[in-house]
Amino acid sequence: MSMGVSAMSATPKKSLMLFSGRAHPELAEEVAKHLDVTITPQSAYDFANGEIFVRFEESVRGCDAFVIQSHCAPINQWLMEQLIMVDALKRASAKRITVIMPFYPYARQDKKHRGREPISARLVADLFKTAGADRIMTVDLHTAQIQGFFDGPVDHLWAMPLLASHVKEKYSGSDITVVSPDAGRTKLAEKWADTLGGYPIAFIHKTRDPLKPNEVVANRVVGEVRGRTCVVIDDMVDTGGTIAKAAEQLLAEGAKDVIIAATHGVLSRDAADRLANSGAREVIFTDTLPIPEEKRFPQLTVLSIAPLLARAIQEVFEDGSVTSLFDGNA
Repeated sequence: MSMGVSAMSATPKKSLMLFSGRAHPELAEEVAKHLDVTITPQSAYDFANGEIFVRFEESVRGCDAFVIQSHCAPINQWLMEQLIMVDALKRASAKRITVIMPFYPYARQDKKHRGREPISARLVADLFKTAGADRIMTVDLHTAQIQGFFDGPVDHLWAMPLLASHVKEKYSGSDITVVSPDAGRTKLAEKWADTLGGYPIAFIHKTRDPLKPNEVVANRVVGEVRGRTCVVIDDMVDTGGTIAKAAEQLLAEGAKDVIIAATHGVLSRDAADRLANSGAREVIFTDTLPIPEEKRFPQLTVLSIAPLLARAIQEVFEDGSVTSLFDGNA
């Protein structure tokens, strides 16, 4: 009788399994190394008509599944692939499914600017909930409100400590001004300034044409930049137009140096050329998105986000605290 009771009371061993989409396998491999696990083997391919097929080669029953995918171009293909992976895990009886999206797709479509527009960031959250996701992990959302779009826990990780630590190490002797590329990011600029050691901030007041995406009409620098090392910060750089113009304008107004630091290097179209020719001394991204060789340039520095993702996965797996990773910065 006692044997039966002890057998019933024994808790089954939890099993962490890591799954990777095909968008950025290098990042997933690095996360796996930090966790000391192997990526679960799978068969994934496209049919002739573009439909995606995924099948896992090992049993996933009862596991704690972490599915990582970077949402770079072609973004809709990689979004669909991750949804299909979640569906496959759900139907194969995974115990808990955590979707890891280092770069949240459609994050800029987080509200209606005018009538008859979608809120696609909410739709993405709904799609993952329907597919069977229990939890979402992401890095530096375009706006924090997106956390509320998903009906479940959202781990919102911050890349700022990683980026700021690189800037601090390299430019600590300089007179730094932290520059927000627009008025909306001044709070982030203040956090950066505090983290770097209490430097002043400036921002670029810009006006946009609401009918032309990715285009800025006019800029004006607000704050002291003359003779200073300006660190321009943002969450993402897409076509590079805004940030390159910001760098040029800061230099024109007497900045000694311009450093660009952003979490997500989307780098669409000729963004790499724009950044390379902007006059910036250094452009720093993390590898939340893959940056292929043809988009790299001499001033570019890419920092690995894998250690942060691995630590957050470990905390979630062990029912620990993800917030504790940021020592009060999150």
